[in-house]
Amino acid sequence: MKFGIIVFPGSNCDHDCYHAARHVLNQDAEFIWHKENKLSSFDVIIIPGGFSYGDYLRTGAIAKFSPVMKAVRKFAKDGGLVIGICNGFQILLEAGLLPGAMLRNRTLKFICRDIYVRVESINTPFTNKCGKKVLRIPIAHAEGNYFADPKTLSHLKENQQIIFRYSNESGETTDSANPNGSMENIAGICNENGNVLGMMPHPERCAEAILGNEDGRLIFESIVNSRR
Repeated sequence: MKFGIIVFPGSNCDHDCYHAARHVLNQDAEFIWHKENKLSSFDVIIIPGGFSYGDYLRTGAIAKFSPVMKAVRKFAKDGGLVIGICNGFQILLEAGLLPGAMLRNRTLKFICRDIYVRVESINTPFTNKCGKKVLRIPIAHAEGNYFADPKTLSHLKENQQIIFRYSNESGETTDSANPNGSMENIAGICNENGNVLGMMPHPERCAEAILGNEDGRLIFESIVNSRR
């Protein structure tokens, strides 16, 4: 499988994603500069975390106009797998590839720590290896408070597009387990076709034993497994 990792000015998790794909999973991987307008020969595109264009205006608001995003839209429309992590999730929302929006964390503070997420569905290309229903994964964001209007939220539920919810270690989606105030503890969603995923937690930061936690590796293994 060939991973393509998009690099925007301000991306800072691109090398982490590359390392997880190339050196942990032993898959082919390549960086893609944001000015590229074609995405040929890739099986999956990762839009990594960071601060694309310094997060000016809003997170992801400028990145959505990069030439590569037009190619990402086509890639997704053609059925290619796309995963946006943290800032990548924010970019997918701004670009209209996923519904909803991100607000400032309810504390109005940047949060960087391990949290737990409950896997709501294992029937996706991104979670099919997640037999473990609760994952411990780091977050690092100031705008991870997911919001959607009632109609959109109802649609997400009906179509089983909510893939991850913030929870405690036992899998209970309590308010105290919600780090940012996200609506209904939503930590990750997919599009209707199930080939585009946005998630705020960083699976690339916990994908190998040397980091003290391998739960994030299950996300990458699921992606590889989906194409077998």
